Amino acid sequence: MISIKRKEGESINSFLRRFSKRIYQSGILKEVKKKRFKRRKPNLRARKVSALYKVKKQKEISKAQKMGTI
Repeated sequence: MISIKRKEGESINSFLRRFSKRIYQSGILKEVKKKRFKRRKPNLRARKVSALYKVKKQKEISKAQKMGTI
């Protein structure tokens, strides 16, 4: 946990600059962004459906290549 106290006579801008610099150096910001945009893994059914779709498309492509349409 980072605790930063405002110095006596310090302006808000310099305090915010010092605070953001400390947060950036600690790596907290990087960790939060990583967690915020992390995608969940699809469930088992979704993975199966996706795999079956890929297999079907590959078969269609190979068939079209043999027929000479691609």
